Amino acid sequence: MNRKDLVVLAADKDLECTLKGLFTRPQALGIRAIKADIFVHPQHDPASALRGVEFLSGFSEQYHYGLLMFDYEGSGREQSQPDELQEMINRKFVHSAWGGRAKAIVLSPELEAWVWSGSPHVDAVAGWKNRQPALRPWMIEQGWLQADEVKPERPKEAFQAALREAKIPRSSSLYQQIAERVSLRQCTDESFQKFKDILVNWFPQDSPY
Repeated sequence: MNRKDLVVLAADKDLECTLKGLFTRPQALGIRAIKADIFVHPQHDPASALRGVEFLSGFSEQYHYGLLMFDYEGSGREQSQPDELQEMINRKFVHSAWGGRAKAIVLSPELEAWVWSGSPHVDAVAGWKNRQPALRPWMIEQGWLQADEVKPERPKEAFQAALREAKIPRSSSLYQQIAERVSLRQCTDESFQKFKDILVNWFPQDSPY
């Protein structure tokens, strides 16, 4: 059987759209071009955390690699630290049909931590291009961001507040637009770096297939 490159179980539509945007940019990710199928769990983060390994087990013969991705906040597993939870799920993968070919990435606290960067594309997508005050000063003024911080402590709520202020309807497509445009070098989020490292290991640029 010819296996496809990658299957991803994403906890929601926002994450699905983010990944779709990122996978259009293999060079920026440091990988070869890949074909990835993304499934969204209908019961979102809690079910992904609890039953994601089982969900993906049926795909182990169809794909070379598998990823399980969900937000830490709202997962129902907050009694464990994000790294502990991630490692626990990875051990389940090792003992599943996947062996070492599947990994979990727990986004802490949530996907929106990937959104915030100094890129002007974030401001543009969020409706803040040419607005006064600009997005960052407004966030500081509103208490969403400290002057010495790169990203807000509550990234999801801050992003939603910025959209409301600019009267931009909240849509999963916004996440895809950001993922397609922003410099990935500016994203210092730990879970994003893990995501990139896993992909580079699985799909190096010089790999023929």
